[in-house]
Amino acid sequence: MEVTLLGTGAPAGLPRPGCPCAACACAVAEEARAATAVLVDGTLLLDLTPGAAFAAARAGLSLGGVRQVLLSHPHDGPAVEVPAGLPQPGRVPDGRELALLTGHRVRAVAMDAGGTGYAVTGPDGQRLLYLPPGGAQAGLENGSADSYDLVLLDVVGRPDALARLRAVGSVGPTTDVVAVHLGHDVPPGPELRRRLAAAGARAVPDGSTLTVGVYEDVPDVPRRTLVLGGARSGKSVEAERRLESFPDVLYVATGGTRGGDTEWAARVAVHRERRPGSWRTTETCDLVPLLAQDGPALLIDCLSLWLTDAMDSVGAWDDTEWASGGEKALRERVRELTEAVRATRRTVVAVSNEVGSGIVPATASGRRYRDELGRLNAAFASECEQVVLVVAGQVVVLR
Repeated sequence: MEVTLLGTGAPAGLPRPGCPCAACACAVAEEARAATAVLVDGTLLLDLTPGAAFAAARAGLSLGGVRQVLLSHPHDGPAVEVPAGLPQPGRVPDGRELALLTGHRVRAVAMDAGGTGYAVTGPDGQRLLYLPPGGAQAGLENGSADSYDLVLLDVVGRPDALARLRAVGSVGPTTDVVAVHLGHDVPPGPELRRRLAAAGARAVPDGSTLTVGVYEDVPDVPRRTLVLGGARSGKSVEAERRLESFPDVLYVATGGTRGGDTEWAARVAVHRERRPGSWRTTETCDLVPLLAQDGPALLIDCLSLWLTDAMDSVGAWDDTEWASGGEKALRERVRELTEAVRATRRTVVAVSNEVGSGIVPATASGRRYRDELGRLNAAFASECEQVVLVVAGQVVVLR
């Protein structure tokens, strides 16, 4: 089964007409995207968009063989003119299956938002899933869901849709996940590809033809990642974004609670509100046992607070205690942590503050903390497949 993506953009396309944003300004050449439309084996068209016939011609194809046109979502703006020779577009009721003379079977899947998704089985048994913009499949249960060779969905706008499919086994390690309905939510080009790769997905230019079931170079999601950054750099948002498409995540908050500190409570509340509701949270600095256990992905936020707790426990703030055994005890704590990271089988994303780029602390204890955090970051980073630095919300890949 061959699938040609006549467009891969959001319903308004990319760049969005009249939009002055930086993402739209950069969306030129291959980064420009027409509204998403999918041509399957030249006979089935999923979503009829303006210019579909010209897009097919640019890809060296014709819509003359199309026998069925299905819509996945309402189209804003003026009605799209149906090119001569194409059947009138329609929608299949949720749960119903449509059998085409070409041997394709199309089943409509219910969504949690407006629109209809389509599961298409080719004559040779290959399977693809196409979901509309802004939607996730509803009614998924373990053991009852279908598995797919290719999934086309709104990875950027609804990463939880991908997480749901992974949770029930519809998306596996070899499933080719291709992002469609791409708008100006993230910058195009390298930044878009980086974000998608962290979710195990990819983007392709308009006009690309994909062969369903043929092995693709599926992005390898790094199992251990360290996210560094300064205060309010966006490092926690980046870490959370990396795990939004995972079905289960355990958020490890190392800051604990601070009774009576309303400002700290407000900070914690902001973090909680932006996390997916399916994530669980534990407040602990005892990271080694968590890393040793099997289980869902861990998001550790953050190592700098873990270090504060560790330095408290060894008396690092007192020069005498530090010299008489505190320094050695802290080195042992860091060694145990980095060995646990090396041995863990879990997916781990850890957050830490990058220090040493600004003012030298005025106190000996402040300088000691700065130095130890630098050493901890370096030791932890050495055990990670990927290390990134976040500056002003922009991500620089260090490894």
